[in-house]
Amino acid sequence: MKTTEELIENRIIQAVKKMLTGAVNQILDKAEFVIPILECEEYSSSFAVTPIIELFNCERQEKERIIRLDTYALTISFELNETQDSQLHCYAYSGALGKAIYDDPTLGGVVDRVSIAGKKYITPKKPNCGEKWGLIISLRISVEGINK
Repeated sequence: MKTTEELIENRIIQAVKKMLTGAVNQILDKAEFVIPILECEEYSSSFAVTPIIELFNCERQEKERIIRLDTYALTISFELNETQDSQLHCYAYSGALGKAIYDDPTLGGVVDRVSIAGKKYITPKKPNCGEKWGLIISLRISVEGINK
């Protein structure tokens, strides 16, 4: 039997996947450029990108301990093959994710609050050498009242 913490962690990951394949893809679909869609399954194609999602417990501030607020750090990593538009795609994914979080800061009611804690763009060290472009977006997620 799963603990309450395991259940909420699973719900968070599923909500993020739903946001990526739903709201973020809808935003990207409205862009004036062709941007590969996001897929969260084991899928490989030049028409889709599969981000890596990692969830970690965060260190809580004293205020968060007092009001029983659990916090998580979640990273979404994108790895893109080097093309003429790779940099544009990194910025498009970053902007679309930011807009999706702005529009739904509770991930459909699964969490109390999600915010972007940081973004890191990774460029190839040498142009046209086959290295990949990367984007790492860090999220801070707060969930009320599930700690022990």
